[in-house]
Amino acid sequence: MRVALGTGTSAAHAVRELAAQFPRNPPDCVASSRATEELARSLGLPIRDLRADDRFDLMIDGADEVSPTLDLTKGHGGALLREKLLARLSGTLVIIVDPTKLVDRLGTRARIPVEVVPFARAVLGHRFSEDGFRVSHRTVAGGGPFVTDNGNEILDLAPTRPIDEPAAVAAALRAPTGVVETGLFVGMADRVIVGRADGTVDERLRAPARPR
Repeated sequence: MRVALGTGTSAAHAVRELAAQFPRNPPDCVASSRATEELARSLGLPIRDLRADDRFDLMIDGADEVSPTLDLTKGHGGALLREKLLARLSGTLVIIVDPTKLVDRLGTRARIPVEVVPFARAVLGHRFSEDGFRVSHRTVAGGGPFVTDNGNEILDLAPTRPIDEPAAVAAALRAPTGVVETGLFVGMADRVIVGRADGTVDERLRAPARPR
């Protein structure tokens, strides 16, 4: 099986479980970030580079928000571009969350990450502010900019109210020159698994399934 691995706390749990379940015959894996790659290799799970003709049977990832239609806000871990690319190359995108990530509409509890070219960051931040978003430049401890594995920076956008039309908002945010990708994953998740504190699991499926 060919498996794409996401980034973040939930994805890290999946990586640990894969390594434990398949110690002798691990799946063929590609990671969405250096952090996931380092974790996987530390557990003995081999990771390879992305190939030109790659297609994956499954991608396992987390999310910051999940709407009733299984649209997502992602990117708190900073790997939104690579996660979206791998998701589009995967036959099935499985999202693992806890109940706090379930929202009626995206933009309710999480900011929308937008990966931008550093040269354009100030201009784009000003534009998004004029469009009505509260904009923050993601930084690291010490005050420097957070830099993605692609060498870009991230603007985190808080809408003034929850999003009614995520596809339209995603397209509008993606349009300006200098934007690399957004953390709105619309129509991409096939299955969401909600793990609860009492050990029960709620599974939600997209209907209809996205085209392959």
